[in-house]
Amino acid sequence: MPRPPCLSRRRLLALAGAAALCRPAPAQASGAWRRVPEIAALVGDAEPAGGGVTLDLPFVSENGSSVPLAVAAEGAGVRALHVFAPANPSPQVASFHFTPLSPVAAVETRIRLNESQTVIAVAVLEDGALRIAEREVRVTVSGCLTSAGTYAGDNLFRARVRAPGPLAAGESGAVLTMIGHPMETGLRPSPDGALLPKRLIERFEASLDGEPAFAADLYRSVAADPYIKFRIAPRASGRLALSWREDTGHVVTAGADVTVG
Repeated sequence: MPRPPCLSRRRLLALAGAAALCRPAPAQASGAWRRVPEIAALVGDAEPAGGGVTLDLPFVSENGSSVPLAVAAEGAGVRALHVFAPANPSPQVASFHFTPLSPVAAVETRIRLNESQTVIAVAVLEDGALRIAEREVRVTVSGCLTSAGTYAGDNLFRARVRAPGPLAAGESGAVLTMIGHPMETGLRPSPDGALLPKRLIERFEASLDGEPAFAADLYRSVAADPYIKFRIAPRASGRLALSWREDTGHVVTAGADVTVG
């Protein structure tokens, strides 16, 4: 059997350099957030620290109407995570709120991006400290004006829930939720040229036997059929109750049993 060719030191260094270029870069704060009034209002006179926040999005998205996003903040005492897309018509994307029943500050969802831009996440800690992360995303097709499709029939307000399997007391498990909804922005024209009316799910809440567990404020930049994955750490078995509130005031509820033991 012939011996495999040896790689020269120069070739190895070239390959290592290429691998480094392909490796995802950590989401760090470059200062772009300072030019966003909505973030400046949130931050106030505080000075956010870089690091401690993970913001994961694809580097290139061919479909700006549904871009997967995962955001997480390290450590205990994270009160909220706020996500912004400054180049969207409405920069606020979503705000996620955590409680002692959701001590792991980690969320996954899908968002709309109008164009290539820097997406920004701000973590707010219980002691008032702020952490920030930024991630550049290239968008091939704008997602803010894309049709959400038709929502006549059974899909509208159809809620789906998957609760974590049996957990040990205090163990964290993932809850997956989705609801059928167009998340109509109010910015998209109808065939006759008039703007279609805004219609959004604005608030999502989760509680366990009546105790608040997790909540989210959703804005125009959340994709149709809002999907949210979050984590809970129940101390005992109970009933997980979920609700989605539309801007019309209409509320949809669903639930699932969570087993501890």
